[in-house]
Amino acid sequence: MTTRTRVVRSGAGEPIVLVHGVGLDLGMWDELVQELGGDFELIRYDMLGHGGTPLPPGGVDLDRFVSQLDAVLRDQGLVRPSVVGYSMGGLVAGRFAARHPDGLGRLVLMSTVSRRTEAERRAVQARLAQAERGEGLASAQASIERWFSPAFIEAAPGRVESIRQRLLANRRDDFLAAYRIFAGADDVLPEAAPQIRCPTLVLTGAEDTGSTPRMAEELAHAIARAELRVVPRQKHMLPVEGAAVVAAALRGFLGPGAERRVA
Repeated sequence: MTTRTRVVRSGAGEPIVLVHGVGLDLGMWDELVQELGGDFELIRYDMLGHGGTPLPPGGVDLDRFVSQLDAVLRDQGLVRPSVVGYSMGGLVAGRFAARHPDGLGRLVLMSTVSRRTEAERRAVQARLAQAERGEGLASAQASIERWFSPAFIEAAPGRVESIRQRLLANRRDDFLAAYRIFAGADDVLPEAAPQIRCPTLVLTGAEDTGSTPRMAEELAHAIARAELRVVPRQKHMLPVEGAAVVAAALRGFLGPGAERRVA
């Protein structure tokens, strides 16, 4: 991996690596960093083609994102850290965990996808087609409405606008390369599940229409040492809108005494 990855480390304690979703960057974790920075060391990075990390020459597939995660762990000197993968980041983290069964201490799959229904596949392909047509403003607005509750949009307009601007600032070809992978990769985690050995928390919002509670429940049942948590009244952007609840769940799963759980 010759591409230079933008990495930010903060906090103190046991290390947790945070892998963001498609179209976003490491800034999506700001609220969670505020909540958890006193309990853990948090290592977040920009995935290939996102934020401050360029897309490497020659195109990408999911395996190149997995290789990037592997390189980040090695370059940062991390041995069996916990990894939290959000949305597309969950696909990356889950495939990494399956291919490196002893590589992670614990795994969190947050707001990620598994075996979309035919209707769900049509919906994500329609969103991809909209982005391919260059309808950036409409696409970003649709994402905001799908990701956040109306109450949060009203209560935190500045934060919502920062997410919208992040989506609009994406390099179009880089975003499309990643979104095409995400749109067609809902079999990744079901295929990885039998090889995931580390304790795993599967977490999603009760009102998430893209990473549904059904998907989360199926994943939790398919992974040998998994817990399931569905957060009431939350949509897709759990680490932002539901940062306090997510932080509490992560403390319980990754903090002191966690080794006695999911035996």
